[in-house]
Amino acid sequence: MCGIAGAYRWPDGKAVTDRLTDVLAHRGPDGAGRYDRPAGDGSVHLGHRRLAVVDLSETGAQPMVRDGLALTYNGELYNAPELRAELAARGVRFRGTSDTEVLLQAWRRWGTDCLPRLRGMFAFGIFDERTGDLVLARDQMGVKPLFLVRRGEGLVFASELKALAAVTGGAPAVDHAALVASLLYYWVPESRCALRGAEKLPPGSWLRVRADGQVRRGRYWNLKDVAAEGQARARSGELPDLAAVVAESTRRHLLSDVPVATFLSGGLDSSYLTALAARDRPGISAYTIGFRAADAAFEAMPDDLRYARRVARRFGVDLHEIEIAPDVLDLLPRMAYSLDEPIGDPAAINTYLICRAARAAGVKVMLSGMGADELFAGYRKHLANLVAVRYQRVPRPLRRGISGAVDKLPVATARRGYRSVRFAKRFLSFAELPEEEAFRRSYTMYDRAELLALISPDLAGTVDDVLGEHADVYADNDLDDFVNRMCLGDARMFLPGLNLAYTDRSSMAASTEVRVPYVDVEVVRAAFAFPGGRKIAGRQGKAVLKEAAVPVLPKEIVYRPKGLFSAPLRAWMSRDLAPLVREVVNDGVLVRSGFLRRDALARMVAEDAAGRRDFSKHLWHVLTLEHWYRDATSGRSARTTAEDI
Repeated sequence: MCGIAGAYRWPDGKAVTDRLTDVLAHRGPDGAGRYDRPAGDGSVHLGHRRLAVVDLSETGAQPMVRDGLALTYNGELYNAPELRAELAARGVRFRGTSDTEVLLQAWRRWGTDCLPRLRGMFAFGIFDERTGDLVLARDQMGVKPLFLVRRGEGLVFASELKALAAVTGGAPAVDHAALVASLLYYWVPESRCALRGAEKLPPGSWLRVRADGQVRRGRYWNLKDVAAEGQARARSGELPDLAAVVAESTRRHLLSDVPVATFLSGGLDSSYLTALAARDRPGISAYTIGFRAADAAFEAMPDDLRYARRVARRFGVDLHEIEIAPDVLDLLPRMAYSLDEPIGDPAAINTYLICRAARAAGVKVMLSGMGADELFAGYRKHLANLVAVRYQRVPRPLRRGISGAVDKLPVATARRGYRSVRFAKRFLSFAELPEEEAFRRSYTMYDRAELLALISPDLAGTVDDVLGEHADVYADNDLDDFVNRMCLGDARMFLPGLNLAYTDRSSMAASTEVRVPYVDVEVVRAAFAFPGGRKIAGRQGKAVLKEAAVPVLPKEIVYRPKGLFSAPLRAWMSRDLAPLVREVVNDGVLVRSGFLRRDALARMVAEDAAGRRDFSKHLWHVLTLEHWYRDATSGRSARTTAEDI
């Protein structure tokens, strides 16, 4: 894993690339490299920060230049051995053992046609000295990020948005439409960017800038098509051996010349990967996280540590436990900087602390269970949306009575929170809506009216744009399976926009590579080859994945209630964060700028404090957005590096 950057036909491109690369130092503390070359009427400059994982020698250093091609690359290719063998059989001679060199030689032979052959996570820029063309490309599922800014015939790109903010001049302009989307989702979708003028290269796509200034774009992977192909396989009864596919993916993700460890929450996804990894790497290390007893009790959180310890004992895993205490909230400014865009999921802190502890112990590579819930329908929202369809058949008078009774129940008292009441209120907020609207409302923060009441009236039109975008993405499929429609929506929006984004930025802030075996292209293909009835069976989500894991894991682990890789937000909000929340409501930059309305925020705080509604997640995101907005509008994020935070 690394940090990549570059400038093409950009004024003062060499100095710009130097600055871009310096800002990305946390992504690659093991080395730095530069490439500079005239290109037609301008020049090309490539930068690289190296986190050495495969081929630790200088033969793996970047940017890699071979016979007229220059490559700066971030990622890992898990099928590099097979590609190397195929290329060698065609006469290619390799100098080292890195996957970087495999990618460069694959590009030389096949060009963009090599992209569908790549199995891994990657983002890269490659320059052809003979043609003067620069091509940018990104992996199929969007595991690795790639941001770019275009001006005229010039272009700059980087692994992180903050790097581009550092070179585009002064305090960058904030895209308020993206912030409205962030309020809705608590993350910025892939189609938008928090800074105006910047964009994200879409997953599964490439962009070519030619020497004559022409720009071409192409897509080599479309998840919609993969899902449709999977549905056709399911109809024919051609179901994959999921256990074999997951085991093979896990084995490939262990490819490394440095130690590898795992995240282990004690839930199905991480436990299954840890057990499979321990077969190949006996004594492998794993890291888990816990919270203060009082916080966990207030939140009624499950005892994940107990399950993680059991898995560790059974498979001979060296388990490291990390406790999050309230002083970790001092990390809020650093996390706002590290995450690039306003992301309100506190799991980012968990990821950062785990990766920081692993890195201190000499571990550079971690395996995560990220992606299984999205692909195999493991979230509560998936089951809840199925239940909602049945709930709509209940006579209307009875539904009104249920809604009225639940509305009167408190979500918390001074001493404890009531998760079941929170779930019931959440369910009733979408249970009677049409399919797409219900699905969106089941995981977003506000309905249309609430969002309109929260933001400046000048941004009202943006709300409908954001909601319409979700409707368009959700409807863009050829599936007749409700569960797989939800999974496809999550895999296209929720997974790259939130989970993969915070995982990349949080882990790389700690100079650690996180790999996601469930987001492997072959696992994705297998996931969409199962009908929804195999994913949610009765009240069991991820049913088909659980079937695959039963021969490996104790049933207590496989069928335990789903835990949350999150934080005890209600406890934090009611105690440690209350003064900060009051400050942001009364005199925050978002309120003073007019972006957020003070009266709406004050009502949320009052209702949350009284226990009538649970706004802890909403208020946490307001805090993260406030810190991000302060940095962005002051230009601080463009002037600092991670070490300054």
